[in-house]
Amino acid sequence: MRRKLVVANRKMNGSIPENKVFLKELIAGTEDFSNADFVVCFPHPYLGQAQDILTGTPIAWGGQNMSRYDHGPYTGSVSAKMLVEFGCQYVIIGHSERRGRGHDSDSSVGERFQVAVKAGLKPIFCMGETLEEFEQGLTDLVTIRQLNSLIQQVGIKSLTQGILAYEPVWAIGTGKAASPEHAQSILHFLRGYLILKDPEVGKHISILYGGSLNRGNAVDILSMPDIDGGLVGTASLNTEEFIEICQAANAFMVCDV
Repeated sequence: MRRKLVVANRKMNGSIPENKVFLKELIAGTEDFSNADFVVCFPHPYLGQAQDILTGTPIAWGGQNMSRYDHGPYTGSVSAKMLVEFGCQYVIIGHSERRGRGHDSDSSVGERFQVAVKAGLKPIFCMGETLEEFEQGLTDLVTIRQLNSLIQQVGIKSLTQGILAYEPVWAIGTGKAASPEHAQSILHFLRGYLILKDPEVGKHISILYGGSLNRGNAVDILSMPDIDGGLVGTASLNTEEFIEICQAANAFMVCDV
């Protein structure tokens, strides 16, 4: 049985007072949601605060990125071991906002995946097509290229040590989410591809949808059989809205294929 998972990617937002209010309200607002799992990924300076407030609660926390290296002369970077020291269980890797700025490539994301797993983190591997690629009908080719690059580096079996997230770049922060049918078709395609390679991996791996997931579309998107949850950006900045998305996830149980 795959459980629904909702991940808040709060990006470069927040403050110590704002974070405290958000987390306290999130804890109270999700206390009866036992059918799904919830994670908050904060900017690195706030991970200590997340650890202080969330320790002992069902809500996990994670980083928004990490270095490929354990230590060294990499000014401004954060290692997987550092994230673990702050109690992180998850880390986002390969997000389009980093790929688009040249910080991540298909190969470097695979390296990060391996380092994260070795450190005891669960990497959330992001993939998705740009608007131009979408309009050219290249969604399948782009996502499979990104996925195959990961498989070639870490092996098909290792995928289950992480989570996949399909995030169409044209839907991130634009308010223009993929339709539930489109999101389901892509995730079904990706899961089917993995099942052909390894049935157990394909059936059991969690695949999330990200890209303008909000209170208005959460029920329809999260009800889709191959969508195991959401990676939520803008809507995670509104506590009430994010809790509504968590509530939508809690209403659905996902069965293996």
